[in-house]
Amino acid sequence: MKIARKDGGYRPVSERIYDYGEVEQTLDEGDRRQQAARCMDCGVPFCHWGCPVGSKIPEWQDALYRGDYAQAYQVLHSTNPFPEFTGRVCPAPCEKACVLAIHEEAVTIRENECATVERAFDLGWILPAPPPVRSGRSVAIVGSGPAGLAAADLLNKAGHAVTVFEKSDAPGGLLRYGIPDFKLAKNVIDRRIDLFRKEGIHFRTGITIGQEISGKELLEGFDAVLLAVGAGKPRDLTVEGRDLKGIHQAMDYLTQQNKIVAGAEIPENERITARGKKVVVIGGGDTGSDCVGTAIRQKAESVTQIEILPQPPGKRGDGNPWPWWPQTLRTSSSHLEGCTRLWSLATRRFTGSEGQITGIETIGTAWASDGNGRMTMKEIPGSEAFLEADMVLLAMGFTMPVHEGLLEELGVEYDARGNVKATPHKKTSLEKVFVAGDAERGASLVVYAIESGKNAATAMHEWLAQPGSENW
Repeated sequence: MKIARKDGGYRPVSERIYDYGEVEQTLDEGDRRQQAARCMDCGVPFCHWGCPVGSKIPEWQDALYRGDYAQAYQVLHSTNPFPEFTGRVCPAPCEKACVLAIHEEAVTIRENECATVERAFDLGWILPAPPPVRSGRSVAIVGSGPAGLAAADLLNKAGHAVTVFEKSDAPGGLLRYGIPDFKLAKNVIDRRIDLFRKEGIHFRTGITIGQEISGKELLEGFDAVLLAVGAGKPRDLTVEGRDLKGIHQAMDYLTQQNKIVAGAEIPENERITARGKKVVVIGGGDTGSDCVGTAIRQKAESVTQIEILPQPPGKRGDGNPWPWWPQTLRTSSSHLEGCTRLWSLATRRFTGSEGQITGIETIGTAWASDGNGRMTMKEIPGSEAFLEADMVLLAMGFTMPVHEGLLEELGVEYDARGNVKATPHKKTSLEKVFVAGDAERGASLVVYAIESGKNAATAMHEWLAQPGSENW
């Protein structure tokens, strides 16, 4: 009632668009502890319910308020192995469920989380803690994104010998090569990976399971296997002109730029650059926003983001009450840097000249309920329009894990959406093979992937104690 919500905010636009440093600023210790003081220690902590990893938010907020950073980090880390990741990139469903969010003044839980873990690192409290005893069992984890890393952490703590395989040249999955440095600096990932290595987790990078090492070899060489390969199949647009040059999948674009920031040498003729171009980003989600910020830093002439859905309202509607996730307009730091946002537009076709993209023909869309709770789209006659474009980035999300390669070789079963089918214990249709993260759930949030990895690790640990049990 006495202390208003205060966010750290962003670095000035005039400064941040010229580098790839993290855009978020932090509050000083006094302000941060005041923000933690706003937590009301509710009788029913909806923030705890809203958080996929079940963070005990009132408890560590109180410790932070009292200046007891050691206890704050201990409680925070008890449910979340990577608060330094979620404290930077999570959309904070906990804050949307905070009781104070009823009046749009939620506690700054995500920023408090980041401040707590960074203070713990600064004070030297986060040290390697290898398990005192080894179990003699071995586990292979395919994929080093948040699900794979969360599972590796718990399985290693249980004493199992854990080897993480990653197809890229460094661990982290989409944390490293999907999220721009201006949202998540990669030294933050390296710091945690270094701890894991000192705790005994083995990382083998630059290896695609199903190519350099077959699925059969993996099954023969380990007591249990976890598939944490993500949902890497991007949604595409099968319209006229799709084969024109200058049209790229968002993840190809973001991955290359992240590698360049990391020091990789990419030949000029292979670079995907927005410099001096009219850029159109198709897709209004987080990946599209990341493309916007990257294109602006590459000195695009203009950046336009289009979305097939209508513009969300600024406030919750009657059918979207607290504490559910608010279906409201979200504006990212990238949008604030200079971007035109257009809504209710479908792509009819791409136009080009001499094989190069020159523009997009669009048409307006209208959405209505079909009577069964599903929304259907109709094109609006006479609403055709044309957008000039020298470069188009497809950021329409992901549909399923990539089946070609390892999954086809193993012969795992899929669900109706093409994801790897699993039991409640994260067990696949194959003996000793488990699955976690987006490969099972479909494309989702980092925090859901972390929780899935934790659950898979718990199930694998129990299974390793009694392999072949009929209960599995």
